[in-house]
Amino acid sequence: MEENKIKFPRSILLPLIKYLKGEKKRLKETKDELKKEDPFVIGNRDDDNSIDSEVAETVEHDRSSAMRSQVTRSIIEIRKTLTRIKLGKYGICASCGKMIDTDRLAVNLTAEFCVACEAAKEKKRG
Repeated sequence: MEENKIKFPRSILLPLIKYLKGEKKRLKETKDELKKEDPFVIGNRDDDNSIDSEVAETVEHDRSSAMRSQVTRSIIEIRKTLTRIKLGKYGICASCGKMIDTDRLAVNLTAEFCVACEAAKEKKRG
């Protein structure tokens, strides 16, 4: 795996690390705010037991829950990316070991796979 010897310069990685850590902090705050808005979590559900209020609370809970799940996935991706940077494997495909195209990384800083491996992975999913 000759490609593993190729590494990004520190001058590129340091601002990236700073950005990712800031983004992780922002996402954690967003997750906390979403949790506060969830009527099923905060316990301030309306005493009105009408169908309309039940439906509205359920919809709000589902929305909040889905958004928290997406934020959690983003936080996990950032943690994995920070770990790859620390290990010197940032920009290296986790599947084939080749360099991930820099244009792909520019669009998705947390990309773990090259385009070919990502496409193969998606094809297996179905």
